[in-house]
Amino acid sequence: MRVLLVEDDEMIGHSLREALSSQGWSVDWVKDGLLAQSAWADGDYACVLLDLGLPKRDGVEVLRHARGSGDSTPVLVLTARDGVDDRVHGLDLGADDYLLKPYEMRELLARMRAIIRRRDGAAHSIIGNAAMQLDLTTREVLVQGGRSQLSAREFALLHALLERPGAILSREQLENRIYGWGEEVTSNAVDVLIYGMRRKLGPEAIRNVRGLGWRVAGGSTGASA
Repeated sequence: MRVLLVEDDEMIGHSLREALSSQGWSVDWVKDGLLAQSAWADGDYACVLLDLGLPKRDGVEVLRHARGSGDSTPVLVLTARDGVDDRVHGLDLGADDYLLKPYEMRELLARMRAIIRRRDGAAHSIIGNAAMQLDLTTREVLVQGGRSQLSAREFALLHALLERPGAILSREQLENRIYGWGEEVTSNAVDVLIYGMRRKLGPEAIRNVRGLGWRVAGGSTGASA
């Protein structure tokens, strides 16, 4: 899944990008408020990690602009501003959660999963349909009572499809969810991923809709972990 990282500190940014990439996230990293606003408007992100103390445009203004334009992407504010008024102001503007620096990576990842679940209307860590579920915590897929481990890109692709069971996602939509900036995308990358996942999950797990894209069977599940 793709995340927009907005952080002007080089050391923190590099560290976060490496840690998130190791967990299977495709990370687009920008270092000032103006670039953040542009990237946010153009991207399709699972969530945004937003520092507040940014050059060129403050993170509060970036958040205000995004919410004012109707964007509902989950936002986790990462900041050293520890005043209660700062936290309340950020949450009132539309941030989904607030994490003070320094923080543990495990907590950051857990909070990211939580705000994405809330956006999807899921209280639990499992999304999917009656035939197939995705465990967001363990990154495993559950099919016919068994669990299979997924690669980072398999997880991202299946997450995109199972967020909205029954909806058709185009090649471009899936590529945007799987790959970040600067990552080379071959013309058949999605086809190769889906071919491998069908071998793992069954030929009907992901269905092609000729000329439009791919989908999984409709009907969501409220199963819990």
